[in-house]
Amino acid sequence: MEIRPRVAITLGDPRGIGPEVCTAVLGDDALQREAELLPVGPVGVIDHPRLVAIGRWEAGGTPAEAGRLAGEAVKSAVEMALRGEVAAVVTAPIEKSAFHAGGWRYPGHTEMLQALTGAAQVGMLMSADRTAAGNGLRVLLATTHHALRDVPRLLTTELLVQQARLAADALQAWWEIDPPRLALCALNPHASDGGLFGDEEERIYGPALERLRAEKIDVAGPIPADTVFTRALRGEFDVVVAPYHDVGMAAFKTVSFGSGVNVTLGLPFPRTSPDHGTALDIAGRGLADPSSMREATRLAVQLARRSMVPRSRV
Repeated sequence: MEIRPRVAITLGDPRGIGPEVCTAVLGDDALQREAELLPVGPVGVIDHPRLVAIGRWEAGGTPAEAGRLAGEAVKSAVEMALRGEVAAVVTAPIEKSAFHAGGWRYPGHTEMLQALTGAAQVGMLMSADRTAAGNGLRVLLATTHHALRDVPRLLTTELLVQQARLAADALQAWWEIDPPRLALCALNPHASDGGLFGDEEERIYGPALERLRAEKIDVAGPIPADTVFTRALRGEFDVVVAPYHDVGMAAFKTVSFGSGVNVTLGLPFPRTSPDHGTALDIAGRGLADPSSMREATRLAVQLARRSMVPRSRV
């Protein structure tokens, strides 16, 4: 009999489209057959008999109150997962300025989840089983929500090795790809052209590649950003490790907006989210597309099932 996991779904910023797309997911009969879905958020946002309430939202509330409640929902869902009450967590979008105004001093969901779970390392993986180009695409962001000027300082050999390990382990355990094929996207144009445009490819990437290959991880690179994503879309690689947020996200969302899912690696449970934001400008107008939220929930269910099955790891 197929495992039917219990999955917590946080409603996100109550002013945004999170409640709308969550309502669509909670009313999806196919998803309901696959998992027990538990919405987590404030009363006054959606009407659902299984709502795990963390407070009350009043229409016209302040951004700070919206951000506070959105963060409380995430905190509650994580606690449920750590207690074993749910097997996975899906998070609807937050609006970061409201989130910060509400007292949550994290750059985003990923960093908050790491702090709440005590995970040593986490990874932000964007995954799409299908794209406008046809084939799927997975992109892991080595650095996440940071100013571009800080990336050269943050991008270290150790970070690349850690992130590549997280990706390889997740692809084997959750996607059942063995062995996974990784590509490291270069930092500089043309992978620095032998040092003409920087030395990071030799100084940082070179030792990382040596260490990963010594661990028998199938990894290529550094490959310039203007070719590596095309090669991945053609099926040459199972995941691309991108050096910073926008180089990975621009390529990913161009071909997968609406079908992409954000997966946090390194947590003690699967966590997914849609690939879009709060869309405050269209909230409450019936225009929100729930496709990405459905994909996030569907993938969370799949990963939860696999994480619940004991595996022997060498």
